[in-house]
Amino acid sequence: MKDTTDFSDLEVGYDVPALPGMDAADIQTPCLVLDLDALERNIKKMGDWAKAHGVRHRVHGKMHKSVDVALLQEKLGGSCGVCCQKVSEAEVFARGGITDVLVSNQVRDPAKIDRLARLPKLGARTICCVDDLANIADLSAAAQRHGTQIECLVEIDCGAGRCGVTRTADVVEIAQAIDAAEGLKFAGIQAYQGAMQHLDSYADRKAKIEIAVEMVRDAVNGLAAVGLECDIVGGGGTGSYYFEGTSGVYNELQCGSYAFMDADYGRILDENGNRIDDGEWENALFILTSVMSHAKAEKAIVDAGLKAQSVDSGLPVIYGRTDVKYIKCSDEHGVVEDPNGVLKVNDKLKLVPGHCDPTCNVHDWYVGVRGDKVETLWPVSARGKAY
Repeated sequence: MKDTTDFSDLEVGYDVPALPGMDAADIQTPCLVLDLDALERNIKKMGDWAKAHGVRHRVHGKMHKSVDVALLQEKLGGSCGVCCQKVSEAEVFARGGITDVLVSNQVRDPAKIDRLARLPKLGARTICCVDDLANIADLSAAAQRHGTQIECLVEIDCGAGRCGVTRTADVVEIAQAIDAAEGLKFAGIQAYQGAMQHLDSYADRKAKIEIAVEMVRDAVNGLAAVGLECDIVGGGGTGSYYFEGTSGVYNELQCGSYAFMDADYGRILDENGNRIDDGEWENALFILTSVMSHAKAEKAIVDAGLKAQSVDSGLPVIYGRTDVKYIKCSDEHGVVEDPNGVLKVNDKLKLVPGHCDPTCNVHDWYVGVRGDKVETLWPVSARGKAY
């Protein structure tokens, strides 16, 4: 993908960390780097899997917050659209040319509902989740006010313990109310089991998702009994997509992290006991960082600290090396254990972030690298869109 954007007014080191055509060695740090070859392989692999198993893949845009990545997932992976968590996030994707957008969350604030109801005017199918009868009248009024249609999924709490209802009777009652409301369309079920995605054991994840599948199957049958069919039965993540995708109940996956990968997901095990970053998915996202001080013989100090990453799921891992280890960070500094003194000032290291989603949200740009050259620069389009 050759970049055609005009970067002539942007200055490296102030506006952007790099420009297309630069040597990768000259990228300014700390910044996010994408290995484009690995990214494309991950996207194609998930797309092929979904197609082979007769399910759709609605990619999770909250992970990368990038219109460019979402369009690549559509082009190379055949994604049917995006899901995201906030109305402002959804609007970024709709404005960027994504024509099928799900806010996989509840929208309750009147101003947010009004913005949601305007999204179809941007040319995007607009979907949101509902878990409360009281929400329906507000959504309906906004859709009628703007002459648009909002599609709604009833959310089931299938183990995450956050939003959603747990009884089939409640699913049916909410779905019937949506179906009867002007300006709304009942579109199906949202059932994402987020609490089990990072369980290391394949067997433990499987046991959790089996409970979810039974809940969803009961709900689908209950809806069918009153004449309501589900266009979407959505869920599934990087740690579980093969369970939902072969369940015979789910028809739409919502995987996100598979495209980039992070250290926390990399630790979970597949059916054969192998880490999923050791064959199933490749690390495509890195925080590029530079050694800025080596005044202490046994440790190097790098320029990627807390302001360059999220450590809620643990510290980053230094990619491709076992002789040095990232052990601590503060606002602007990262401490790298270097017992043999192998690093020197201005050496660059690639860090695999502990958690990709919030790490991406603290950066403005992705630097796309192929081989030893910068090929493209993509904005983190929905950065800060948290409302």
